[in-house]
Amino acid sequence: MQEYSIFFIIFQILCIVLPILILVAFLVYAERKIIAAIQLRVGPSVVGPFGLLQSFADAIKGMNKEIIIPSSSNKFIFFLAPILTFTLALVGWAVIPFPDFILANINVGVSYILAISSIGVYGVILAGYASNSKYAFLGSIRSASQMISYEIAMGFCILCVLLLSGSLNLNDIVLKQKEIWFCIPLFPVFIIFFISILAETNRHPFDLPEAESEIVAGYNIEYSSIPFMLFFLGEYANMILMSTFCTILFLGGWLPMFECLSFIPSPLWFLLKIFFLLYIFILARAALPRYRYDQLMNLSWKVFMPISFIYFVIVAFFKYFG
Repeated sequence: MQEYSIFFIIFQILCIVLPILILVAFLVYAERKIIAAIQLRVGPSVVGPFGLLQSFADAIKGMNKEIIIPSSSNKFIFFLAPILTFTLALVGWAVIPFPDFILANINVGVSYILAISSIGVYGVILAGYASNSKYAFLGSIRSASQMISYEIAMGFCILCVLLLSGSLNLNDIVLKQKEIWFCIPLFPVFIIFFISILAETNRHPFDLPEAESEIVAGYNIEYSSIPFMLFFLGEYANMILMSTFCTILFLGGWLPMFECLSFIPSPLWFLLKIFFLLYIFILARAALPRYRYDQLMNLSWKVFMPISFIYFVIVAFFKYFG
């Protein structure tokens, strides 16, 4: 009986991990096609019908490349960093609720996601440190300060949601939005949170750690083949995870916008909202110029943090005294 339960848990984990990996491959394809359309190019169109297999071809090509290890690097930490980044991008899905399914329905799901996203910075720092390269180390330090700075604004945004929902359980937060999605009363907070997860995932226009024109590709400059692919997979898996987290907190998860639209299946609602946020991720990369580092820090400390804190105070006041 115990062996059966272990196999069942492994089966549940695979039911989450495998679709995420496949979704990452098609997200990369979608990003290349959308940016190509914006820039009046064709994009992937050769490998497979409509170029759908291009991401899988790139993965096979990447795995066949030579793994180059810098002679003066710390070998153990050098390989630990990409494994840590990729693993943390997947373990966060343990508490994500789906319609009628959740792997671990814990009462501190929000704290768990925040902890996982906070630990993720260690993969970047270790990569820069272990490479024994000044360029890689500079990129990792910039990334660490960036991610920590924007986590403060994210924290105040999440506190606003917790005040309205009265729970740290992600499933309960979704169910509390049956009458109205939290993005409507908390619209400024929703915008700040979404921009913050762009910075948290090192995505454009906040991809300073990977600013190739300034610091030669950042913290992963010394990586190749499978270790580099693990960083790449971790970044895109984090994009999907944070888009899902944002959907749960502000867009009602799998709940429909209006009761008259409840005939649309709940999983489809959930996916449509996640894909919409991922589309905004891609549009931001195609349309916006990269921030300078001083602009990035000013936006976090002088704009987002004060606004999110003031909104948190206002929400708390109306919650308990309104």
